[in-house]
Amino acid sequence: MRKLCIVLALFLSFKGVTQKNETIGTASYYHQKFHGRKTATGEKFDINGMTAASNSLPLGTLVKVTNLKNGNTVIVKINDRMNAKNKRLIDLSFQAAKELDFIKSGTCKVKVVKVSQLQYDTDKNQ
Repeated sequence: MRKLCIVLALFLSFKGVTQKNETIGTASYYHQKFHGRKTATGEKFDINGMTAASNSLPLGTLVKVTNLKNGNTVIVKINDRMNAKNKRLIDLSFQAAKELDFIKSGTCKVKVVKVSQLQYDTDKNQ
């Protein structure tokens, strides 16, 4: 039992803390050199798109990402995977990182919440 608790604690410390469909962890953003390369879904990566890579969220998932330092939010679609050794929660497109205002620092602590297509369409039209 003790080993199970230790393994669980280590997993949560690397992947973020989950509370009611939300996860808190570290975000980074794609380097511009990946612009135009194929993602895991077969789409071409666009630094100006609103997309992200994650190893813990299913491809095609829409998520609302909130910068916990300044409260800025974006909605992105998971369309790629990160390097297996990457311990960050999410890797955002340059445009998404710019809107969250962490280009200068390179990383930030974020809250990630899954959203439905209906929520996405409603937020986009407001």
